[in-house]
Amino acid sequence: MLDSLQAKVVTRSTKTGMPPETSSVWPVKVPKYLQDTYWWAYVHPKAIAFWDRQWLINLILFGNFKRLRNAALSALGENLPGRTLQIACVYGDFSVKLAQSISPGGSLDVVDVVPGQLENLKRKLPAEVPVRTLQRDSISLQFADASYDQVILFFLLHEQPDSVRRQTLSEAIRVLKPGGKLMIVDYHRPALLHPLRTFLRLILLWLEPFALDIWRNEVISWFPADFQPSEFRKDTFFGRMYQRITIRR
Repeated sequence: MLDSLQAKVVTRSTKTGMPPETSSVWPVKVPKYLQDTYWWAYVHPKAIAFWDRQWLINLILFGNFKRLRNAALSALGENLPGRTLQIACVYGDFSVKLAQSISPGGSLDVVDVVPGQLENLKRKLPAEVPVRTLQRDSISLQFADASYDQVILFFLLHEQPDSVRRQTLSEAIRVLKPGGKLMIVDYHRPALLHPLRTFLRLILLWLEPFALDIWRNEVISWFPADFQPSEFRKDTFFGRMYQRITIRR
């Protein structure tokens, strides 16, 4: 059934004043790698219900969820004007807090390829927030070029195969306005003597087959070869286990 679902736009509130999506969209399928590798974490309805617990996500991140969430939000700014795009849903309250940062007249679009993830997010959002949830694939967002002021990828890249990761970043840059900000938070290779380094590596090898790519390579290496950011900054957290990358187009 998932493979036959067509792309659709779901507006969280009709009172936000946001225009409806007018561009034509084509059918969106849940990618095979996601269905095969992460059905237990992101696709099956019971998996979504089980994993979306604030304390559990914080445990998985070794107590760092709030710190990383706040690091992303603080780098974006307390008041986000214009259009903001979050690529892929996030367990926990990240999107709720992000929505609270949207300035009057601004908007937030959250896209995900799994319909169940979007439905789950809608249940968490307050009734009156300037947020739309849309079913889109990160490698083909189907938005106009240079249409967003801010784009956020929060713990998405480590879940993707190399080719998908490249296409996702290419799309993120394509839809970002000149001067706009791209925010990435994800894993990073921990310091050599980090006490959790070996444990985390084993967990990632077992459950996250693409994640160690983030240990071996800098995220900038997956961007288009001709992309020249006007600003680039990388900060690491918790003994270099996590990274926050801020890019200005």
